[in-house]
Amino acid sequence: MFNKILIANRGEIAVRIIRACREMGIRTVAVYSDIDKDAIHTQLADESVCIGSAKAKNSYLNMQNILSAAVLKGVQAIHPGFGFLSENSTFAHMCTDCNIKFIGPDPETIEEAGNKSRAREIMINAGIPVIPGTEGVVETVEDALKEARKIGYPVMIKASSGGGGRGIRIVRKEEELKNAYETAKTESKAAFGDDSLYIEKLIENPKHIEFQILGDNFGTILHLGERDCSVQRKNQKVVEEAPSAIITDSLRKQMGEVAVKAARAVNYKNAGTIEFLLDKHGEFYFMEMNTRIQVEHPVTEMVTGIDILKEQLSIASGEKLSYDQSHIKIQGHSIECRINAENPDKGFMPSPGKIERLYVPGGNGVRIDSAVYEGYTIPPNYDSMIAKLIVHGKDRLEAISKMKRALEEFVIGGVDTNIDFQLKILNNKNFEKGKFDTSFIEKEILNRK
Repeated sequence: MFNKILIANRGEIAVRIIRACREMGIRTVAVYSDIDKDAIHTQLADESVCIGSAKAKNSYLNMQNILSAAVLKGVQAIHPGFGFLSENSTFAHMCTDCNIKFIGPDPETIEEAGNKSRAREIMINAGIPVIPGTEGVVETVEDALKEARKIGYPVMIKASSGGGGRGIRIVRKEEELKNAYETAKTESKAAFGDDSLYIEKLIENPKHIEFQILGDNFGTILHLGERDCSVQRKNQKVVEEAPSAIITDSLRKQMGEVAVKAARAVNYKNAGTIEFLLDKHGEFYFMEMNTRIQVEHPVTEMVTGIDILKEQLSIASGEKLSYDQSHIKIQGHSIECRINAENPDKGFMPSPGKIERLYVPGGNGVRIDSAVYEGYTIPPNYDSMIAKLIVHGKDRLEAISKMKRALEEFVIGGVDTNIDFQLKILNNKNFEKGKFDTSFIEKEILNRK
């Protein structure tokens, strides 16, 4: 096992990694931008290093500065968390060149599975059901027009290196395509440094179901069940739960086997996620693979009892998984609400600023993953998510009741948050009945008078 690792991230995921390391006896090095000098992850880590100014490109995306800090502090490995450099194969290669273990899949796997258009090709060749679309990237607007006509409208233009809902445009008519293609290309370049795009058929109002994968270095790949991530706004997840309210045992077995097959197609090692779209007819399609830890991993931890962060560290250090698929049991139900510093009544405008009051909920089966504290100033430079509220109950109805209670207790003063918006979701009758898909927020919450 590693003696010391560096965490190339910030916020709640950095805190989550530090906690796992401390429990395993691993020393940690935090990196931070100058605006994050008072962030809690810098205080919880054993050591910390400033790596640049507030702009992410100068700090959390600055590979050279991060690796310089890693070499300076003598770490054996780097955990990238999620976002930033977590799916950057160049960074993973650079870690290897510096004789530092990248805690994640091999760089070659990131290149194959992390690139959405390339992953589609691999899955098609492996016999995995995929959404109808282009076989590779679409180089020009003219090519995009031709491919969209072949596929049939409506279509989705998607960034090959995409994630977090960025670089995606829905096109319903041919006259909308040129502008959508150009804006998606610009957004993708800005967000990921890669402007390559591909096109898929738009599956209307599907369920978004993802399977958590673990793979070690000895050929064992297994799944930890599914998460339902259908409650989204503009392709960004808002509420996640495990297991899904509509997935039967037989469908779980079928989708889980396909997920493992998909991971095996890219020789996957460490923690990852296979994402599917499930249509109203019960047909499911591979959408993409995320080659990193997911924001919503806690709901899987709550229903399986498996600490995914610790598994990541163990796998990266060369240890075998200590169990097989038959050992994975789903117990009860878990829900996660992402708590953002934003104002839903003003178009979800971010709300950075000083937290003047803070009371976090507790009690049996309630978990908070966060990096904020009373007096902390939320910077305007990064994602607006400031906490994840996770609950576990004996069944879905108990989990919903527990989440409502916890949300009602949660007090964050000084900035706007989406806590009341989350309560609207939890109080919705169709949500309670499990009758929702990716159009739920738009139809049931935002457009309901």
